[in-house]
Amino acid sequence: MSRPTPSRRPLSGEGPVILHAATDPRWLPLALERFDEVLVDHAHCEKKAAANALSLLQAYPDLPGLPAQMARLAREESAHLARVLDLMAARGLTLTKDAGDPYAQGLQKLIRTPAAERRTDRLLVAAVIEARSCERLSLLAEGLTDPALARFYGELAQSEDGHQSLFYRLAVTASAGDEEGVKARLEWMLEREAQVITDVGLRAAIH
Repeated sequence: MSRPTPSRRPLSGEGPVILHAATDPRWLPLALERFDEVLVDHAHCEKKAAANALSLLQAYPDLPGLPAQMARLAREESAHLARVLDLMAARGLTLTKDAGDPYAQGLQKLIRTPAAERRTDRLLVAAVIEARSCERLSLLAEGLTDPALARFYGELAQSEDGHQSLFYRLAVTASAGDEEGVKARLEWMLEREAQVITDVGLRAAIH
């Protein structure tokens, strides 16, 4: 089986997390056609991103730099959530119950159990999710015809690009500066992420 072609999309390929498989080209037309569904899913994604930042702060308050960074990140993701909820309200949409994200669930299964390895893996999984989100939001920014919406998603894509770099740096810190070891673990995860995104299939969702 041939290795997936690394993604080189703008933003998602600029930081340390370079996706091994680009999004299926059929995803964007589906997302644009069913954009209301994507908006609802996007709200849940922002909600969970804020919650994850606070969870990491709760779990690892002693990791240098993490508490302040996660506090800021939780605030930023909550602000994004508020903006998405405003967009939904303008379109007459309401936030439904979260049905879960099979993509994120698939990545969570990659996290090791021992405490030290678990900490590194949680940060790397967060970095990978941010990189995929960056790619998808960039696609929406390119595909949306409404200038305000396109600008909004372009701004969010830039934010996600910064977040994936942040989580990667924290993973290196969590591994006592062993960047080569972190890079190897990240590459292992990215190989499996490419399979997870394929297994999940096409969905009117961010992932």
